[in-house]
Amino acid sequence: MIRDFRRGEVNLENPKLTYPYVSRQSDVYIVPIYPKYHTNLFPDSVLRTESPLDFAENAPQRNALSKVYICRSRFKNLKSGNRIVFYRTGKDTPGPAIHTGVATTIGVVESVVTDIKDEQTFIALCGKRSVFTVAQLKEYWNYSKARPFIVNFLFVHSLEKRPNLQWLNKNGVIPDINDMPRGFRKISEENFTNIVTYSRRK
Repeated sequence: MIRDFRRGEVNLENPKLTYPYVSRQSDVYIVPIYPKYHTNLFPDSVLRTESPLDFAENAPQRNALSKVYICRSRFKNLKSGNRIVFYRTGKDTPGPAIHTGVATTIGVVESVVTDIKDEQTFIALCGKRSVFTVAQLKEYWNYSKARPFIVNFLFVHSLEKRPNLQWLNKNGVIPDINDMPRGFRKISEENFTNIVTYSRRK
């Protein structure tokens, strides 16, 4: 199979067709992911404090480009083609960790599924592309009356140099460390450009 990798117009409706390119015409969101899930979903974004050997097992969600993020965020109006910056929290709680919380990964939304009729449908939609076992998915589904929704996304890029929370705060990406994102929070195009530019510095 042959793909044309010349830069052109990005397909926002079906980002997979023009992968790995993303469009600057799409919105950008930052979203947290806890350490216990982060590197299991993004092995290419392993931190220096972690051992790559712990994530060498051939788990389906690690190798897949198309992955699943499960969320109870009040904001659900993401669209295909939207860019996501994944922020690895410094601990398994939403609070600030000024030096250990870092932005690590960029993804692009494929689709969002909000109207999920039952537990079995939820489990089937997640398949093997999430970090959760079937038992954990059942627990997550029944945790609250506010049912979760699913964001199908493509892994695009692992940031080489990771901006920590101190940098994100200083540069206006997360302007208030006492008001950390608990779900998808929109950031500006300038924020996104600054993150990418910083990640490329030696």
